Amino acid sequence: MNLQRENRAQWTMGLLGIFLLCTLVVSVGVGPMSLSLSDSLQVAISRIGLIELNVPPHVVVVVESIRMPRTVLGMLVGAALAVSGAAIQGLFRNPLADPGLIGVSGGAALAAVASIVWGGTVLKPLHDLLGIYSLPMMAFLGGFITTLLVAWIATSRFGTSITTMLLAGVAINIVTGAGIGIFTYMADDAMLRTLTFWQMGSLGGATWDDVMAAATMIMVAVVLILRYAKSLNALLLGESEARHLGVDVGRIKVAVILLSALAVGAAVAVSGMIGFVGLVVPHIVRMSLGPDHRYLLAASALLGALFLLLADMLSRTVIAPAELPIGLITAIIGGPFFIGLIVLRARQGGGL
Repeated sequence: MNLQRENRAQWTMGLLGIFLLCTLVVSVGVGPMSLSLSDSLQVAISRIGLIELNVPPHVVVVVESIRMPRTVLGMLVGAALAVSGAAIQGLFRNPLADPGLIGVSGGAALAAVASIVWGGTVLKPLHDLLGIYSLPMMAFLGGFITTLLVAWIATSRFGTSITTMLLAGVAINIVTGAGIGIFTYMADDAMLRTLTFWQMGSLGGATWDDVMAAATMIMVAVVLILRYAKSLNALLLGESEARHLGVDVGRIKVAVILLSALAVGAAVAVSGMIGFVGLVVPHIVRMSLGPDHRYLLAASALLGALFLLLADMLSRTVIAPAELPIGLITAIIGGPFFIGLIVLRARQGGGL
């Protein structure tokens, strides 16, 4: 049975990898100005030095400076949100946990907005010191603080209460939303346009600097989270049982919270508020492959990247030449999914 499950997991991840690669290629050509697949591939391959470039200059600019960084950033953000969601769900042993629902994204967003509005005044020394990493680091700090706060509120000597966690997340989202509103009121016209679109989530305007700033933090966080797969499997049995198996529960909790906040903070800093990816994707993978985090985390990274690329392609084309915020698309998909999940668990007698 285990061998069968492993084979299915390997085949699933292989197929996800192929679909992701195909979607990546298609994504580069999708947008208000449609590009042929051959032109997109020619620009990409020519930069490796395998062929001579023979396309119009404006196509090169669109592919290299607009579409490619946006596509790569979408993959990074999708993988970060999905893996963080899967890790947080494993840590708290409940599939309803999500970085957005429990306030992690809200805390990261509040810190990021503070960085945008105060970047030229109060936080200027920090911006000068960290450069392009100042916004992701501020978002990480905000996400980390709110994650610790939620964990502290929801955890007692009897374990972690998912009801308390969700209520705490609602309260934190209200508070961070109010904080974002205050900063929005303080922003000038240029900042206001950025913040308004950013709060709904968007990959528009992505640059290679954004990719570099996010990639370092996200890749480190995701790779390290994958290393805790066996420990998260042990936690599925309960904290007491995990301790009997030799797992340092306290250290694992801090590490997973820290790494999840790092990934979510970096994602929020470059893409804004994109909800429900960390809820929908891990649950779909779990229904297909089971709760084993050795496969769940890796498959969530692939499906999260694929999911966000597809959502971004929709955002570019649904009302073209205008653009629909990607956060609205994920909310339209994730909201009913979340409601259905709650109804299903209630009918099964599991409550929250």
